[in-house]
Amino acid sequence: MVYHLLWYLREVFTEGLLHFYAYQNVVFRSVMAILSSFLIAVLIGPKIIRWLMRKKIGDRPEFHHATLNELTKEKANTPTMGGLIIILSVLATTLLWAKLTNPFIQKAIFLVIWFGLLGGVDDWLKLTAGSRHWTRDGLQPWEKLIFQIGGSVLIALYLYRDFTNLDDAKIFWLWLPFSKHPIPLPLANWMFVLVAILYMSATSNAVNLADGMDGLAAGCIGMVSLVLVVLCYVASETMSRVTTVTWASYLLLPPIPQAGELSIFYSAILGAVLGFLWYNCHPAQVFMGDVGSLPLGAAMGYGALVTRNEILLLIIGGVFVIELFSVVLQVAYFKYTGGKRLFRCAPLHHHFHLAGWSEPQVVVRFWLLAAAFAAIALATLKIR
Repeated sequence: MVYHLLWYLREVFTEGLLHFYAYQNVVFRSVMAILSSFLIAVLIGPKIIRWLMRKKIGDRPEFHHATLNELTKEKANTPTMGGLIIILSVLATTLLWAKLTNPFIQKAIFLVIWFGLLGGVDDWLKLTAGSRHWTRDGLQPWEKLIFQIGGSVLIALYLYRDFTNLDDAKIFWLWLPFSKHPIPLPLANWMFVLVAILYMSATSNAVNLADGMDGLAAGCIGMVSLVLVVLCYVASETMSRVTTVTWASYLLLPPIPQAGELSIFYSAILGAVLGFLWYNCHPAQVFMGDVGSLPLGAAMGYGALVTRNEILLLIIGGVFVIELFSVVLQVAYFKYTGGKRLFRCAPLHHHFHLAGWSEPQVVVRFWLLAAAFAAIALATLKIR
């Protein structure tokens, strides 16, 4: 809205605003998005926390592990659904600073609303079961998966249409880190749609699994968002005002016109999770819940799809990949051995908690891993 308002004022008041063009710059608006989103999150946080407490929407952590239940007993009744702080900040900031006519921004807004509503319904049913006229303990896994896939299908099809309009077949090829050339794929167009659907569904669940300790998921999402800000910027922006050479051509990346506008969206996420951490750091005053983890995870996958960095996302979000695969390995090993466990508890952060690490130690060490993965991912942009 600010972008469009300033554009309108510059057209109307030509004399006074003729040389004011900073608002057009993606970097300027990205910085403003971080600051705005952080400020909004910090300001609305106490109000939302108090509302959640009045509604008695508190967490009741229960694990199939007596020791872990003992370690987390002090978290009982801590307000959940704090992800509302994040999604409201992200939406408000995106509407303020982004170019709303941009097709990638429009799909990003739809993604946050769709997955946010899905996570909100699941949280509400789960956390208010027994205190209302229903007794359902959240959505069934298959119900949640249907809506995750449904939202992913809609975004994937419209994203496919946008890429088709670019008239560049290489857009649908497989782009690998450390490689100068993409790999052609059979039925690349349809493979892209299938991968997009699976990716956004998987990444939304991966962040959900990591949301188990004070500040863990939020801090790691902040690192991933920062990398996605850079990736979206280099996908379409020129290297300077006096040249038409793009960063994408210089770094041998696929050029995606208009993708740079998504830098504002991911800057808004970065600012929002930092503001959320103000209240989510140990000891947490509020938990994120599915209402925050599902849209943030889906947004992570969406950014990788738009910039054609699906494989690189495995490095960028290395902590989330490790968390997801720790659960997969635990379940597979349990079934294969007839009841034995590979880890003390899954996801992996609980394993280290049970091994004697304090919760702040686990969280900070996982943040350090996330920062290392982010640095490696950025290094691959030049090492090709």
